Amino acid sequence: MPAYFNDSQRQATKAAGKIAGLEVKRIINEPTAAALAFGLDKLKKDGVIAVYDLGGGTFDISIIEMTNVDGEYQFEVISTSGDTHLGGEDFDLILINHFL
Repeated sequence: MPAYFNDSQRQATKAAGKIAGLEVKRIINEPTAAALAFGLDKLKKDGVIAVYDLGGGTFDISIIEMTNVDGEYQFEVISTSGDTHLGGEDFDLILINHFL
């Protein structure tokens, strides 16, 4: 889920999952999904992590706290934000303008 989605967009995404026949238990933001995919849940260490997602047209960040709860490490997203007007394409344009 893009970090910049508002509540109605999040609810529409959940509804689309249900229409598709999926049992939607939880929706997570892209930076959180990236942290899980990278295996940060396997670190077995309490702490606070900043996860950045620099996409082609957006930039998102999540601040995630990892804690040991009954022997199992869990993520809690403390904060998330994004900028829909900043992304890899913007950096590409700056480099193109600089070198051309």
